[in-house]
Amino acid sequence: MQRPSGRKPEQLRDVRITRNYTRHAEGSVLVEFGDTKVLCNASVAAEVPRFLRGQGSGWITAEYGMLPRSTGTRMGREAARGKQGGRTVEIQRLIGRSLRAAVDLEALGEHQITLDCDVIQADGGTRTASITGACVALVDAIRYMQREKIIDTDPLKNMVAAISVGIYEGQAVLDLDYPEDSHADTDMNMVMAEDGGMIEVQGTAEGAPFTEQQFAEMLALGKAGIKELVELQKKALSDA
Repeated sequence: MQRPSGRKPEQLRDVRITRNYTRHAEGSVLVEFGDTKVLCNASVAAEVPRFLRGQGSGWITAEYGMLPRSTGTRMGREAARGKQGGRTVEIQRLIGRSLRAAVDLEALGEHQITLDCDVIQADGGTRTASITGACVALVDAIRYMQREKIIDTDPLKNMVAAISVGIYEGQAVLDLDYPEDSHADTDMNMVMAEDGGMIEVQGTAEGAPFTEQQFAEMLALGKAGIKELVELQKKALSDA
């Protein structure tokens, strides 16, 4: 089996994480998984949703969107239609759930961090790139809060990263790009914490059902890929 990109089954795309990408956000990251590029901005606010007011707990939430020419043909802005699509809502909820698992919300105090993930260019794996990049932006926002004495503890519990795996031409492969994703027999997204804890697994057989052995192979590939991504996150955060 030859992957369209020429990569080995266990090989990630070229992953780049660029911090401080925009000027105003407390945390800002451009994350690139090959030709997929997502801008992740983290914004800190001294407020929480109504259901958390007065409870001493913080909140992490997310918004996600694809820019009109992030794909091969222009798509209309959802704001112009006046309604978000189901896919958009699903992905931004996934990002929020995933990043809440990275943080001790009580240690965050009554503050909210909003993660805006805007897809500049899509070539498969936009949700997994968003989660991986948004986690780095979240850490930078937390560091900002510590520097400014907004909080006096470190609420970060774990780095969190995500990756896609799938069955392509009968072979388990890691980090599907669009040519693979659009023809895969199985497409699965995995979100994990640095300590190995599973946060979410989303898997669907697009063609033939996948076997238990194939599931185990995809799981092993995903765990190894996320380990690599966490190392890349840490390396980006260690850079001045």
